[in-house]
Amino acid sequence: MAIDPQTKLGPVHLQVADLNTLVAYYTTLGLHLRGRNGKQAVLGAGEQDLLVLKERADGQRVRGSSGLYHFAILLPSRTDLGRALRHFSQSAIPVGGASDHAVSEALYLTDPEGNGIEIYRDRPRAEWQYPNGELVINTTPFDAEGVLAAGNDDPTEWNGFPAATVIGHIHLHVGSIDDTEGFYRDALGFDLITRYGPSATFLSAGGYHHHIGANTWAGVGAPPAPENAWGLSHFTIEVPGTQALSQVRARLESAGVSVAERDNGYFVRDPSGNGILLRSIT
Repeated sequence: MAIDPQTKLGPVHLQVADLNTLVAYYTTLGLHLRGRNGKQAVLGAGEQDLLVLKERADGQRVRGSSGLYHFAILLPSRTDLGRALRHFSQSAIPVGGASDHAVSEALYLTDPEGNGIEIYRDRPRAEWQYPNGELVINTTPFDAEGVLAAGNDDPTEWNGFPAATVIGHIHLHVGSIDDTEGFYRDALGFDLITRYGPSATFLSAGGYHHHIGANTWAGVGAPPAPENAWGLSHFTIEVPGTQALSQVRARLESAGVSVAERDNGYFVRDPSGNGILLRSIT
């Protein structure tokens, strides 16, 4: 049974070494500080919480484990992406890469603690191509001049990412592609969209190009990160309504997945140990 097609992602939670440094980075990047309480800060756009940072003094930096490859901030339009790119240039924010993926145009950055970030815009679904029934997702050169020119369509002063900005997808390091697909496709109910050779997989709800990406580029069999590792704590999957959430829980439990109740939903871990908060939205 497929997961509800209106499923989307919610806030990404990171454990960090230096909260002040990362709050300064992400607010300069374009997120707004929506709240701060001691060692935790919540950032977002408009009324949306997108990123939760929690400082962990006893943390450690870990390499070669499962965890975050990047989280992806989806902007509403090409104009917004152009404005963001111009802002990054003017603010001396390093952009590590940029690509056209046929379904989207994307910029790639890394925060001061090494967490990967994608900032992108989607092309309209009417422009997506399906030769032989399979969605085309590829990597071609990024049209920087065209994107910057599109940003000129909105001459207003930069004030951060627009209110309709969301978390579009997340891309994870995992230990096994087969086990990952078994969890996200067979237990959770996401659709398998495409594989990138034997080392990466992309899954989604509702025909989107991907909500979940996963790769073994940190090593096949990469172990879970320890509980106090800096980096990804967990990410959020949101389904529409309590009935859809109950259906997800039932599927997970029938697949033998341990489900822990939380005040705001259910918490699970994928086969590589990546944490997921499942919750309902209205």
